[in-house]
Amino acid sequence: MSKTRKAFVRALMGIALLAAVVYFANPVQLWGRLQQANPWWLLGGFGISIASNVVSAWRWRAMARWLGAQMPVASSMRWYFQAIGLNVLLPGAVVGGDVYRAIALQKTGQAKAASNLSVILDRVSGLWMLCAIGGLGAVACASTLAPWVRLNTALFITLLLAVTVIWLLLPWALLQGLRSNWFKLPGAWLEPVRMAADSPDFLSQLWLQAASSALVQLLSAAALACGAMALGLHLPPAAWGFVIAPIFLMAALPVSVGGWGTREAAAVAALAPFGVPAVLAVGVGLLYGVFALGQGALGALALGLPGRAQD
Repeated sequence: MSKTRKAFVRALMGIALLAAVVYFANPVQLWGRLQQANPWWLLGGFGISIASNVVSAWRWRAMARWLGAQMPVASSMRWYFQAIGLNVLLPGAVVGGDVYRAIALQKTGQAKAASNLSVILDRVSGLWMLCAIGGLGAVACASTLAPWVRLNTALFITLLLAVTVIWLLLPWALLQGLRSNWFKLPGAWLEPVRMAADSPDFLSQLWLQAASSALVQLLSAAALACGAMALGLHLPPAAWGFVIAPIFLMAALPVSVGGWGTREAAAVAALAPFGVPAVLAVGVGLLYGVFALGQGALGALALGLPGRAQD
């Protein structure tokens, strides 16, 4: 199957899933809820989601510089927001935008390996912290989630805390292993990672990535919560800390266009333990997708379309 046909199939799958989720949630009720959404909460959520991606662009630049690829702040912002536009319009979730960022950086004369790895590890950094915050959010919501999965609350908390702590320490352990020659990375294209691990500031860089990724995810959770409050749904902050993990992970799967469909299905499943009706959960997912769509449109208008002259 050709790449074009695969992309077309993914797009159809995403549209079909979104249609099924909307139908399940009752499209008439959903449209009524969306029409009544509070514009101030929507504006707040949109602004917070922009702030989240500004921090994301800054984090990517920090990762690229650590790997030896130089990038001006203005370029990192421009390419990142252009990539958001590609992500919400092209099949493959975040893949299209990530490929664009790597190519844009390479075109400035930076090494191919460092350019590609900066995007890959930037994405890994975000997913790493997303899962960690999701785990901590689940611990805070143990009284609600443990009965849902039929586990003793104390056991649920113990298991999740242990897994989350191990998960948080994993990057440090891997970098320390590289520095101590406990293992070696195969392939010359991974040389930037080996050099970054040997740098004297590797711990400070690791802390920088952790802090910036945490800020990105907390801002993203706040944007999601703002969309929910626009629809009249109020949940504790810990609940949003938990639900962002399944919602954003599903949205990142390369099986739809811009996460549409997978994000809304995950929202229904993740919010169900908190007693949230499917119509509200789907609305929350849709509004977060609209925030991303708006950022892509603004990025194209203010920063130029992807493919324009690069710095």
